[in-house]
Amino acid sequence: MKPLPLLIAALSAGLAAPPVGAVTPEAPLAGVWLGTLAAGPASLRIQLHLAPSASGSPACTLDSIDQNAFGIPCDPVQQQGAQVSFDVAAVQGHWSGTASPDRDTLTGTWTQTTPLPLVLHRVATPIAAPQAPAPDPAMPPVPLADLKPVLDRDLAAALQRGALAPGTDAGITIGIEQHGHRVLVTYGVAAVDSVYEIGSITKTFTGLILAQLSTQGVVQLDTPVRELLPPGTVAKPASGAEIRLRDLSDQHSGLPRLPDNFAPADPRNPYADYDAKRLYAYLAKQGVALPPNAPFAYSNLGVGLLGQALAEKTGLPYAALLQREVTGPLGLADTGIALTASMQARFITGHTPDHRPAHAWDLDALAGAGGIRSTAADMLTYLDAQLHPDRLPAAVLAQATGKTLPAALALTQVPQAEMSPAMHIALNWFIANATGTYWHNGATGGYSSFASFNPGQDLAIVVLSNTAVGKDPFAEKLGAHISQRLNGKEAISLAP
Repeated sequence: MKPLPLLIAALSAGLAAPPVGAVTPEAPLAGVWLGTLAAGPASLRIQLHLAPSASGSPACTLDSIDQNAFGIPCDPVQQQGAQVSFDVAAVQGHWSGTASPDRDTLTGTWTQTTPLPLVLHRVATPIAAPQAPAPDPAMPPVPLADLKPVLDRDLAAALQRGALAPGTDAGITIGIEQHGHRVLVTYGVAAVDSVYEIGSITKTFTGLILAQLSTQGVVQLDTPVRELLPPGTVAKPASGAEIRLRDLSDQHSGLPRLPDNFAPADPRNPYADYDAKRLYAYLAKQGVALPPNAPFAYSNLGVGLLGQALAEKTGLPYAALLQREVTGPLGLADTGIALTASMQARFITGHTPDHRPAHAWDLDALAGAGGIRSTAADMLTYLDAQLHPDRLPAAVLAQATGKTLPAALALTQVPQAEMSPAMHIALNWFIANATGTYWHNGATGGYSSFASFNPGQDLAIVVLSNTAVGKDPFAEKLGAHISQRLNGKEAISLAP
């Protein structure tokens, strides 16, 4: 989950005649513009680059400076007189507006879920992408038992003046399992048994629930999602394919990141009031037709719908279904949607990227996309099951739903579709083609997380942080750094 949808939109093309002095179609816009997108308490600087191209339509890229996201394609640019528009397919955003007669201001609206004003002013000097620190030199593979002193040294700058510096109230719990041996490490204000929001890593649990129900014969991966919803929720498409459970899990459903009726009453807890009634109202309007050749498009809506649909099929709330199919059999007492009294006592306070206390997130109909809370120890047990589905303890296999877990875990790891030339996706697990590593990250308004496992290396890593993602995706970097140290590779720097 992302705390706020990325800012990126398209300018809707208008057809009115251009006023005197306006930009004409024969003089495409070119240059760099900078503006600020305000969404509740957050603000994001947006930088737009338009450059001449042989096609006549300006080449377009967008930078979300405060999210450290640069060079996002924003094509096609449409220009009709003073009216300009462009789309940002990567985040399913759209901007439309008007150029001033002197071409120095673009006034318009950014639309991703909720329309927001975004005015861009021409700048002479663009803000450049920050230069990452040089990688830490490679060293011989570090034995797991010797990793803590290495991490202490590699994190020294972050502990002094960076993500874990005094005064940030930041805490991180790290869990590592390699060849059956486990290590738990903490930094900052965290404890070994601290409970965190794991955000979108929840999606991998939803993928495993789908695999469980498929293995049990309750559903099939190719079952249309419409068939699991209450009768009359959404009409069957008049023609063509419709969205299947598989499409929701491998992020090829064609659904947007969030529904257009997502309008939280409290931006600090944005998913709390998005219930099944709103979800089904959206689906009734949107429909469930599967676009031809739908590309990979990350959708909290899609995986949230998957979790809700599986809950409807079984007659259990998502939280109860999660407990029956996954956390109960695996003995994950510190993993769930609702906090037990014990978990509440250890629930570490989350923080915004600028280190202000953040409200916890409560998810209703979209809980399957990002609603789980957990500990590093529980997450290692979960990842160990992913590493060794054929070695589950007898106590797990003795349970009714534990019997199907070996086959279900194996099913979650089968590649389903391509994300990019370097990446595939299984049932909600991303797969790095070059290394065979399965991974997912997570983010809420006050937390960030990273989990990975590599069967070939018999290695699992989880990093849980009580600080939301800002300019620096620290939890994800730290997870990669740990893997590189254990494998004797040049390591991404953890310096600020």
